[in-house]
Amino acid sequence: MKNLRLVINNNKKDNKEIFFVKKELRTILNLYAKMVSNGSWKDYALSLESKLISFDVYQRASEKPVFRILKNLKPINLNEKFLIKDRNGKIIKKSENLNRLIKKTSWNNLKIIK
Repeated sequence: MKNLRLVINNNKKDNKEIFFVKKELRTILNLYAKMVSNGSWKDYALSLESKLISFDVYQRASEKPVFRILKNLKPINLNEKFLIKDRNGKIIKKSENLNRLIKKTSWNNLKIIK
């Protein structure tokens, strides 16, 4: 009985976000449904990288993504947690809140560069 030790691990670092949270995914899919009904977007894909998760939007399945909605898992600045990039990788908008980012972006006014 003298050699018993109690080890408690209260370290919550194992609960890292590795994907979109349910609320975030719902927000993105609601936007996607709206744009599909407009006829602007046709297809989507999800991409996982070590530091990024992206929701890629396509006009045609055989092309590069028209837009990418990215979640940065390890942002250097807080306002770079969520990004919207165009086909060429240029950052269109960035924010720390996905809902605010999507609401402030006028999707119909964004021009798709071919």
